[in-house]
Amino acid sequence: MQSPTDPRVIKRILLFSGLIVTLSMGIRHSFGLYLSPMTLDLGWGREQFAFAIALQNLLWGAAQPFTGMIADVWGARRVLIVGALLYLVGLVLMAGAATPLGFDVGAGLLVGLGLSGTTYSVVFGVIGRVVPAEGRSKALGLVSAAGSIGQFLMLPLAQSLISQLGWSLALLCSALLIALILPASRPLVAPSPPKHISHSGQGLRQALQQAFSNPSFLLLGFSYFVCGFQVTFIGTHLPAYLADAGQSAELGTLCLALIGLFNIAGTYLFGQWGGVHSKKHLLAVIYFGRVLLVAWFINTPLSPASAMFFAGAMGFLWLATVPLTNGLIAQIFGVQYMATLGGIVFCAHQVGSFIGVWMGGRVFDTTGSYDWIWYGSMALGVTAAALCLPIKQHSLTPAHPI
Repeated sequence: MQSPTDPRVIKRILLFSGLIVTLSMGIRHSFGLYLSPMTLDLGWGREQFAFAIALQNLLWGAAQPFTGMIADVWGARRVLIVGALLYLVGLVLMAGAATPLGFDVGAGLLVGLGLSGTTYSVVFGVIGRVVPAEGRSKALGLVSAAGSIGQFLMLPLAQSLISQLGWSLALLCSALLIALILPASRPLVAPSPPKHISHSGQGLRQALQQAFSNPSFLLLGFSYFVCGFQVTFIGTHLPAYLADAGQSAELGTLCLALIGLFNIAGTYLFGQWGGVHSKKHLLAVIYFGRVLLVAWFINTPLSPASAMFFAGAMGFLWLATVPLTNGLIAQIFGVQYMATLGGIVFCAHQVGSFIGVWMGGRVFDTTGSYDWIWYGSMALGVTAAALCLPIKQHSLTPAHPI
């Protein structure tokens, strides 16, 4: 019988974890491409579309701690199967949406719950148990990068499907791709704790009390809130922002694809660097780097070249927070309840996502401009960079070597 730490087992888990994240995150990143065609076709305002996507992000985050707990206790595969089915049905309802309420149920409720069961926190819990500490940051970076590969691959595919088949059939094709998560979840059976982890007898309630009484956990949550605000606003509204300035729909698609392409390198490299450098300092660099990029972008004459440079540079910093934030959780609190604690911090990320994407639509419909959201994103970025610095990175679980 193969050990959970058998290299072949680890490689198989990483491969299928990457495939699952590629599909779930890749399709999720394509939703911004549907904003213009759906609102024009159905006669909706941007706020109506944005609210459903904001609701999706909020419910994704609200459900993530619970799906993480279920995965920690009952195994990741069960969560992945249910999550994939909810995601699939949600996409089908999106494809047939004729009213904002129907779109809210499909895109908001069901896809949001589906994402909570098919993305990072669930698969990271398995990876944290099977990968030894010295390779954990690298492994988390590799699987995080898979979400960017999905973005890079799925965006051109989605744009092509929308152009050739229309937005409704394009969503049905996406539903068929999500169905592939069902067989891909088979290898992700939660293993018994490997030898390099020894339990201290800490229960889930004690782990939660320890985390919420620790200022570093709260600081991680706030910084992740800012991450969600920034990336979800940009991912949803950037194509429309460019179109408002007279740029082509193809440029918006290209920019989102460039974000995904450069994020492959950024997430992988920051995952690598997190294994040898201070994770909190790297997080501060990412947040402040985003501030500088946004300041340059909104104060530079818009052109295809400036938009593509912004997309590539922002992409390098896009999901680089994911392996570092989850790596810090494992480093400070251990891996026994990694999916649960990671899910709670991710909930803060999704509250930020809700506010960023919804306020983007709200502010635009009210003022005819995205300016105030860009300014707010910069202010939050400076705050997040500053608050990462006091995080204490030492382990609170000496019985769980990391």
